[in-house]
Amino acid sequence: MESGVYMELMSQQRRFSGSVGIVGLGLIGGSLGLDLQSLGWHVHGLVHRESTAERARVRGLADEVSTDPQVLANCELVILALPLAQLLSPEPALLHALPETAVVTDVGSVKAPVLKVWSQLHPRFVASHPMAGTAEAGVEAGLLGLFEHRPWVATPDHRTDPEALEVVHQLAMALGSQWLTADAESHDQAVALISHMPVLVSAALLRAAGAQSDPAVFDLAKALASTGFADTTRVGGGNPQLGTAMAATNTAAILRGLQDYRQSLEQLEALVVAGQWSALQAELERTHELRPGFLAASDGLKPQP
Repeated sequence: MESGVYMELMSQQRRFSGSVGIVGLGLIGGSLGLDLQSLGWHVHGLVHRESTAERARVRGLADEVSTDPQVLANCELVILALPLAQLLSPEPALLHALPETAVVTDVGSVKAPVLKVWSQLHPRFVASHPMAGTAEAGVEAGLLGLFEHRPWVATPDHRTDPEALEVVHQLAMALGSQWLTADAESHDQAVALISHMPVLVSAALLRAAGAQSDPAVFDLAKALASTGFADTTRVGGGNPQLGTAMAATNTAAILRGLQDYRQSLEQLEALVVAGQWSALQAELERTHELRPGFLAASDGLKPQP
């Protein structure tokens, strides 16, 4: 971590007591716990089950880990690293335990419904989304440095406390993230295109390969599958609960993306059917030129969900 980034975090510590609560210690929450502890903050972790709490303590994901929401009582910043369903329908005990003066933010991948719910639940809520991840999940998945050089998007609206927004901004910068702001609807459509829709597209490819009726071809395809197939199917073979939650909470944006994808696929299919190879090559040259612009921010960095 660069010294300037570290000093930004230290400046924030002078404004806070240095106590941060993290609700949920899976991949994102656990990684946050590791990073913030390494930078000197005192981290309070809240999890649902005692077995998870025990493993989180062994892994050192937080200074204090509890299943009791009162562990958040003295925190001045609380990060909600919960599944989308739990974010949209939070437990009353959690709401009761959140200090009214604390800055509260989330890390969910869909923002409009989360912002709608939480702007009415807490006066200092900031909707945000760090675009970081791996194929792993659960209490064993947390990693140091997961957010470095990765986008961290906030989606404030007219109800968002400017001072609370700046706190989350400084948090993201302290972790080495690239700070962005957008309106919630634009965020959700963009994420549908580059994160949520690819899960279904990838799943469709896996379904097509898995539906091969000739056993010899099926077995040969599995034997020959290499990096190209692995790259294009990784997200479709990921966490089923997460993929379903994305589709359930960002439905309209995903359907718009799938409609555009279906139209593009049909156009490419028409070129193949007609044997228009020069036209097909022109389209592939265009997509060849498009791809680097979408991947520039992640060249050489961690894979994304």
